[in-house]
Amino acid sequence: MSHVMGDTDYDLVGTAYSRIRRTDPRIAALVHDALGVARTVVNVGAGAGSYEPLDRHVLPVEPSPAMRAQRPAHLAPAIDGVAQHLPFDDDAVDAAMAMVTLHQWPDPVAGLREMRRVARGPVVVLTFDGDELDRLWLMDYVPELRTAEAARFPAVATITDALGPGTRVHPVRVPIDCVDGFTEAYYARPESFLDPAVRRAQSAWTFLEPGVEERAMEALAADLASGTWDERYGGHRTQPEFDGALRLIVSP
Repeated sequence: MSHVMGDTDYDLVGTAYSRIRRTDPRIAALVHDALGVARTVVNVGAGAGSYEPLDRHVLPVEPSPAMRAQRPAHLAPAIDGVAQHLPFDDDAVDAAMAMVTLHQWPDPVAGLREMRRVARGPVVVLTFDGDELDRLWLMDYVPELRTAEAARFPAVATITDALGPGTRVHPVRVPIDCVDGFTEAYYARPESFLDPAVRRAQSAWTFLEPGVEERAMEALAADLASGTWDERYGGHRTQPEFDGALRLIVSP
């Protein structure tokens, strides 16, 4: 079955994804609480299975073969499908979830409406607010990264409008030892960005012009070695949480 899979080649990005992008239990607790009493849940853009609850019947939908192949054996195999054409009847499941995946969808609004169509109860979306990405110090080194990401993430208002009345937006604070390796997870661990495997598990880097990533990492490495980074941003190393762009959006 062939599908349009969004703007990222997960045959490249996804090879280390399941190792770097793990479920953070504190964020998972917020997601699972938002799912309420739902027993059946569609996970759209399910990837390697991050944040899927183990105590409910999950129907994962994922178009990328590379990502489907990385799903651990204890999780349900993913259905080959896309958000804008979910293979379920109206009101087929109790809830639907989408975890940091909307920016990969060719038509996010169509996908969100499909989630609302198939779910009798809550639709839960974890995403980033593109207008708040510059809260992370990394964007001082790679402003091109912010530009690329801001253009990809659907506006929060677009998401809430697609999901309908009653939709709420909740800021999510990122813990200092967050194990889900999105960019903000490393706000207190700048050396992590020097690891190419970490950057490959963050799709945004693949949208930079040639040479930008290398120049930015050379500058970061030099500032870490000289102490300049710590002079400017060192307070982040002991900051328990980061109030950044991560958002949990819940439609009842």
